[in-house]
Amino acid sequence: MHHVKLTENLRTIADMIPEHARVLDIGCARGHLLAWLTHHKSVHGRGIELSNEKVQYAISRGLSVVQGDAEVDIHHYQHDAYDYIILNQILQQMRDPVQMLKQASHIARHVIVSVPNFGHWRNRWYFAWHGRMPVTKQLSYQWYETPNIHFCTLRDFSDFVTMLELRIDHTMIQSAHYMPDALMQHAWCANVFGQKGIFLLSRGVDKVSHGEPMVQCAKNVI
Repeated sequence: MHHVKLTENLRTIADMIPEHARVLDIGCARGHLLAWLTHHKSVHGRGIELSNEKVQYAISRGLSVVQGDAEVDIHHYQHDAYDYIILNQILQQMRDPVQMLKQASHIARHVIVSVPNFGHWRNRWYFAWHGRMPVTKQLSYQWYETPNIHFCTLRDFSDFVTMLELRIDHTMIQSAHYMPDALMQHAWCANVFGQKGIFLLSRGVDKVSHGEPMVQCAKNVI
């Protein structure tokens, strides 16, 4: 676990989590993020993963990971059982993302959600030019085989969070192309040029964002 290297996406998520936090990683795959957090931040981490092969790999690394359907199993956890729940590129694959995010925010004080941006300019161009569902590096599946069943733009997701009366504490927009931070502060630019968004959410209606992503920082890497 000492030599785990994180992708930029996972490193951004890791930077949002403090030391010694209680963490549940939903859809943790082979546990790369959990391994890094355990070693570098001494978190109390657990994971849920649907793939038995990936679960066995994570367990072989000494990680606490269980095999299961998160949409079913998440209802078994108590209120405030965790400090952070991670939903990395998985919420759009859920049958009921509304219930998933509601339950996640009930179980944990903070929820970190990473979502691909279907409103990225390449997807818009692909659809307009080819008249087909986009197939790109970030959305590499054909429409009939994709695990992504609920596509959204970054603006859609911000509205979704508002509807659930959650607070956006921090947003990181990632793009493969360099864009000045001043431009990426604007919701329109983020929604067009951002390839994915990473949102740190928490409970509380007093500071709920209304419609516009609160982009505090932009990373022009993917």
